Amino acid sequence: MRVDVITIFPEMVEPYWSGSILGRGQKAGALELKAHQLRQWTEDRHQTVDDRPFGGGPGMVMKVEPIHKALKALKVRKADGTKTAAGKKTCVILTSAKGKTFTQADARRLCEFERLVFICGRYEGIDERVTQYLVDEELSIGNYVLTGGELAALVMTDAVARLRPGVLGKEASLDTESHTVEGLLEYPQYTRPEIYKIKKGVEWGVPEILLSGDHKKIEEWRKGQMK
Repeated sequence: MRVDVITIFPEMVEPYWSGSILGRGQKAGALELKAHQLRQWTEDRHQTVDDRPFGGGPGMVMKVEPIHKALKALKVRKADGTKTAAGKKTCVILTSAKGKTFTQADARRLCEFERLVFICGRYEGIDERVTQYLVDEELSIGNYVLTGGELAALVMTDAVARLRPGVLGKEASLDTESHTVEGLLEYPQYTRPEIYKIKKGVEWGVPEILLSGDHKKIEEWRKGQMK
């Protein structure tokens, strides 16, 4: 899978990608992650990506022109102004507080694409023509407002990428994770020590069933703990 992030702050995105699971996924060839500086697609000497809103109002609005040019330069078919049909290989996503809230179901759905392109908003917002003509989906990571869309793009990239074969390393562990089945959360997990003494007379233990060695009963207990 390839993921492109169009942003005016690529330095916020790249360090997170270089470590841990996503870093391993790239080294294994399962992921290709690219952050692109939007300002390279401007034509004025100040590399302007925003302007005052028509009709007045506070703040600045990100311009449609450099975003359109970025998509064309990255050879995203969406740049011709047509919506990407179901089953196509690429999905263009605008990170926005106005968007649909991203869920684990969305992560599984987006995992089927070969390429994701995230456009990160900043300032007061983005020219609505970007939403109308250039993106397939407008997604949010919660009912709150961030200073920019970079964190949202990272959250969604992480959630999607770890579902791709060869990224996580232990695909079987995905089957029992929280939200894998809609509405269910993962069962409690414990590890050594069996008894943790925090002070005299106070001990935190592990459920005896997990120490029994009876795998059938353990499985039943775990299923019962999933809520």
